[in-house]
Amino acid sequence: MPVVRLHKTVGVKVGHVQVGGGAPIVVQSMTMTDTADARATAQQCIELADAGSELVRVTVNLPEAAAAVPEIRQRMLDAGCRAPLIGDFHYNGHLLLTKYPACAAALDKYRINPGNVGTGRRRDEQFSTICKVAVDNGKPVRIGVNGGSLNQDLVVARMQQNTDQDLGLTSDEVINECMVLSALESTALALECGLRTDQIIISCKTSRPRDLIAVYRALARQTDQPLHLGLTEAGMGTKGLVWSSAAMGVLLDAGIGDTIRVSLTPRPGGDRREEVYAACELLQSLALRSFSPSVTACPGCGRTTSSTFQELAERVQDYIRAMMPEWKVRYEGVEAMTLAVMGCVVNGPGESKAANIGISLPGTGEEPSCPVFIDGRHAMTLRGSYEELAHEFQRLVDDYVDTRYRRREPVSPPVTV
Repeated sequence: MPVVRLHKTVGVKVGHVQVGGGAPIVVQSMTMTDTADARATAQQCIELADAGSELVRVTVNLPEAAAAVPEIRQRMLDAGCRAPLIGDFHYNGHLLLTKYPACAAALDKYRINPGNVGTGRRRDEQFSTICKVAVDNGKPVRIGVNGGSLNQDLVVARMQQNTDQDLGLTSDEVINECMVLSALESTALALECGLRTDQIIISCKTSRPRDLIAVYRALARQTDQPLHLGLTEAGMGTKGLVWSSAAMGVLLDAGIGDTIRVSLTPRPGGDRREEVYAACELLQSLALRSFSPSVTACPGCGRTTSSTFQELAERVQDYIRAMMPEWKVRYEGVEAMTLAVMGCVVNGPGESKAANIGISLPGTGEEPSCPVFIDGRHAMTLRGSYEELAHEFQRLVDDYVDTRYRRREPVSPPVTV
């Protein structure tokens, strides 16, 4: 049963993508290249978009990075990538956006961290400068509060108030309140600067799931602005995946959140697209979106002494990811397809029958045959080496996609007069 969107928000257009206002929850990610290297950054933007990222963000930290943004945008467009491009600004955003107007024009959204725009009186001035550039260029902004870079003047004042008035709050509770207050006060200032409510997205990111849940529950009660979800530093591997899922799953299941990022720390030389795949799987697991065919695979036990089912499951998953950029353009609804690669007779036939296309490999002591089920019916039985099985099953997947899903009409290029 689909999750009901309980938190009603205004809609904000970021390029051609709507965030909030009842639109599907949007996946986003961020490059980790040197933005001044326009070629490498554009290539990573394209790869992230192909993986399923509907918004891509780049850091704009230096003049060289700001100067490269228009070229990055053009390279993306030349490659047919229409994913909206977001600029991430800290400390000097007011300078870069005013000194490099082509950068301001090329970006589809600006991210502002209220804790990193300056101190004292200059904080509001520099925050206002960015907002006014957004107004002049008709761009939306994300007011992105982070627990690790929170306005310390605000924290000190609220800690003192907690002590003086004997409010009994823990330091974590005070910081959580400060994050919400910073976001709401900054939103009010952005509106005073001329931005409309349909140009503002809010985030309040922490690195701990329980704090994130508390903060976003409070935000959802106090604002109608679209909310960007994500742990600010989720961590590596299993830890990052589990913590992100634990925090965002609770909120998404409660109908809170309009766009998400899973901020995974990649291994050295790792694949940045892993965070995109994780975000897509999270939404798909809650029946909020469908991004790619899902593969049910056996976890393995004493019955599955062969590694064939593991190798085949990985190969099928990799093949689907490689084909999705092409499939989603050519076929309607292919992202809802389900597959199963199972390792023994206990659950193999049942899970295979429940999938659109599934294969049940033999476990220890079983007959060396592999029944294949298509739409719940036993279609054939495969035998042979791993390579023969993999090749034939991949061919069956290709045939299924080509015969079961309606072909999209090709998009004609615009006519110039």
